[in-house]
Amino acid sequence: MTRTDENLSTDDIRSDEPLAHAQTVWFDEPLALERGGELPRIRCCYETWGTLNADASNAVLACHAVSGDSHAARHDEADQAGWWDGLIGPGLPIDTNRFFVVCPNVLGGCRGTTGPGDVCDGDDEATPYGAEFPRITLGDMVEVQRRLAGYLGIEKWRAIVGGSLGGHQALRWVTRYPDCTHTCVAIATSPRLTSQSLGFDVIARNAIQSDPHFQGGQYYGGPNRPNTGLAIARMLGHITYLSVEAMEAKFDPDRHDPRQIASQFEQRFSIGSYLAHQGQKFTTRFDANSYITLSMAMDLFDLGGTRLKLMETFDECTCDFLLISFSSDWLFPPAQSREIVNALTALDKRVTFAEITTNAGHDAFLIDRDMKTYGPLVQERLWQSTDRTASPVQLTVAEESILDLIPAGISVLDLGCGRGELLSAIRDRHSGTPMRLMGVEVAQENILATAMRGLDVIDYDLNIGLPAFIDDQFDVVILNATLQAVENVVALLEEMLRVGKRTIISFPNFAYKALREDYVTRGRSPRAPGKFDFDWHNTPNRRFPTIADVHDLLSQMQVNIVQEIYWDVTTSRHVPTTEDPNLHADTAVLVLQRA
Repeated sequence: MTRTDENLSTDDIRSDEPLAHAQTVWFDEPLALERGGELPRIRCCYETWGTLNADASNAVLACHAVSGDSHAARHDEADQAGWWDGLIGPGLPIDTNRFFVVCPNVLGGCRGTTGPGDVCDGDDEATPYGAEFPRITLGDMVEVQRRLAGYLGIEKWRAIVGGSLGGHQALRWVTRYPDCTHTCVAIATSPRLTSQSLGFDVIARNAIQSDPHFQGGQYYGGPNRPNTGLAIARMLGHITYLSVEAMEAKFDPDRHDPRQIASQFEQRFSIGSYLAHQGQKFTTRFDANSYITLSMAMDLFDLGGTRLKLMETFDECTCDFLLISFSSDWLFPPAQSREIVNALTALDKRVTFAEITTNAGHDAFLIDRDMKTYGPLVQERLWQSTDRTASPVQLTVAEESILDLIPAGISVLDLGCGRGELLSAIRDRHSGTPMRLMGVEVAQENILATAMRGLDVIDYDLNIGLPAFIDDQFDVVILNATLQAVENVVALLEEMLRVGKRTIISFPNFAYKALREDYVTRGRSPRAPGKFDFDWHNTPNRRFPTIADVHDLLSQMQVNIVQEIYWDVTTSRHVPTTEDPNLHADTAVLVLQRA
């Protein structure tokens, strides 16, 4: 049985053909390495797309993963596929009609930039470095890229974008050179590897180094290379790039019907023939010493294991951030991206974060269907945006009341921000005054819609509280039309009062007279008007609060109600406090402050 593997990794879209559009530059100044020693000369291989504008302000640096190279995208239809074809190109999120895109092969690699397979400079016997290639770091890679930027006349990047190890490079850039870019886009990455991920890399390096043909790393020029060890390392890597769901979908239907390929590796199962194929193909285009060098550099990368350390690391950064993770990625799990997001929000940096729901695992950042999901976030962050397509803002009368409560020049956090309509209205009303506006949302389509309005938004579950934020960080924290959907109301209210100097909540009043009558006369679950109108079986509402209930709770919590506004939304009528709002109002807006 013949089976076609679809977009499971970069190996499926790469070959060992020469990189036709690659350019090379030599840097003769010695490179002093972070862990000691130096490289006397550096060769840097890179590719570019688009045109650098007159003031060099449109340059985007694209950083590749461990097994990638400088060929991030096609240059024309006749060109071989690139590993980020869905993201880089004319009219794509990283639009080469707008931006000058640069993608260098990393230091230590084997696709044109100086690495272990190169001849030691000044060596009379012309022996490649091999295992004697010095230990390098992400900082060393970035230093080579910084020299390339200088060579190209780029003083500051419009954006630095990378996934996996490429994300590590982007983060190292902005923490090493805080004013190096306007935007940092870090995808499927982390502040450091988990111990589990480190363990897989240790096994992979041991597989290579214990291959009889490794010969202490000096196998160049001989009849054999450590291909068995390198293939095993790659097979192990492929397993970490996928998810359980992706592997079951791909291999369970023909589990006992593997492809018949020439291989020394076990092929009893379809997953076995696939891994054997990928492992063997990898040995035709990659060098074992480079794999050791790059995986070790990634393992040594460590921005900090605590929030305080990460805050110290990112403290001086001046750029805005976009972080993207993938729900099924267990190599770089979403929790690690949240560690960075938590540090950035505590520092009040501009940051948007989305966890993309996918079953593709770590490889999602390379798969076209997932690029189409996260690509608009990258586009909005880079284009910033004369081309926004967000729908016009239409507010309810309760939201108009909240808008009227927000003065110019303050900071606002909107919890459960939906599609960003209220934050957008606040920004538009006070367009002449700088304001810090941020949303929190969990629905993926709402996160995208909010980001497309040019607003910062982070993917966060309110049911776990607000640990990303510090005390009194915002002047106002808003919870609009969400109170009834929260699992732990008291805990969230306490968190809001901790994070905000003032808090505004709005909620439906389920003691509204029409709902009482509906329940009593028809014997049916109440259906609140407007945004709260759901059937009993599909409602997101966990609670059915009344104005009187909320007043009682706030009294017990010793929270002051600074201002109260009530509406009958069905008639757009303001209900005064003297008119028994618990009966006549269907929506409440309360301004709260700690006692």
